[in-house]
Amino acid sequence: MIKVIFVCLGNICRSPLGEGIFRELVREKGWEDCFYIDSAGTAAYHVGKQPDPGSRRVALRHGISIDTQRARQFTGQDLDQWDYVIAMDSSNRRNITKLGALKGKLFLMRDFDELGLGEDVPDPWSLGDEAFLETYHIVRRSCEMFLDEIAKEHGLGGK
Repeated sequence: MIKVIFVCLGNICRSPLGEGIFRELVREKGWEDCFYIDSAGTAAYHVGKQPDPGSRRVALRHGISIDTQRARQFTGQDLDQWDYVIAMDSSNRRNITKLGALKGKLFLMRDFDELGLGEDVPDPWSLGDEAFLETYHIVRRSCEMFLDEIAKEHGLGGK
């Protein structure tokens, strides 16, 4: 089982999109039994809440429901649970690093985006639907490339 977690600040905008998009890409490949996918935030601002309405709308517009997700905080207990920890920005990557030694591999989401290699995924919170759409496209591109990398690394073939 390949364990992947997407992490942003509050776990209501970017990381739920990462989780939902990546889950859908994995489903399209027929690899659901190979992955465990989750998301979290480095802050506890929104624990237990649904993703932001903007994230839910843009995901649904692209055929992905993230309505059942609930925000949770990434903690030190998470450090040895995940094979891949995908931070949405450099600030959250630093916050994860401060928690201690990580068992898996820590990346920025845009380490897999040729159009913004190594850049932060912009936080669309309170910026309106266009910002959420831009974030969706960035995360989608990045997730597609990330899944390709994992498939190569783990020898997953096309189903």
